Amino acid sequence: MDRRRLRHSVMDRAHQLTIRPARSEDVDCIAAFSAAMAWETEQRKLDEARLRQGTHSLLGTPSFGFFMVAESGEADRTMLVGQLMITYEWSDWRNGVFWWIQSVYVAPTWRRRGVFRRMLEEVVASAKAAPNVCGVRLYVEQVNLTAQAVYQRLGLSPSGYKVYEQDFVLAPHDRLTST
Repeated sequence: MDRRRLRHSVMDRAHQLTIRPARSEDVDCIAAFSAAMAWETEQRKLDEARLRQGTHSLLGTPSFGFFMVAESGEADRTMLVGQLMITYEWSDWRNGVFWWIQSVYVAPTWRRRGVFRRMLEEVVASAKAAPNVCGVRLYVEQVNLTAQAVYQRLGLSPSGYKVYEQDFVLAPHDRLTST
């Protein structure tokens, strides 16, 4: 197949995407995507039961946040091909809420086809339409240069802040080094 035809085929698939809020029946796929993302980005093997329970908790507690998913296919035969999670941070300086984009994952065969771009566009449009949202933020592993390039290409910029943490669940691990 020539490249022009391949690009057209890819674009046709990307245009068949539906970006929607996740539902409870998506929990297994979302948990699997999150586990894959943790392994790909940090070589962390997550406790699957805890991850599934955490995903289910977020889906059932809108005050914690929400998942958006990218779904491909026709009504009778669909599959999830991407996800992201939104959590909230209050800003007293802005008298508004930042939406934090987390747990970004696109299935490997769907990468570089506009899936994340479509999800981000939906999130930004929804955030701008919400009167109490003052912006969107995300964090990324320092060595994940591919993701950083994508985020900057799509209009996000480094904030100037570094994130510090004290994690009570996951043990600290050696940070990945760039290759």
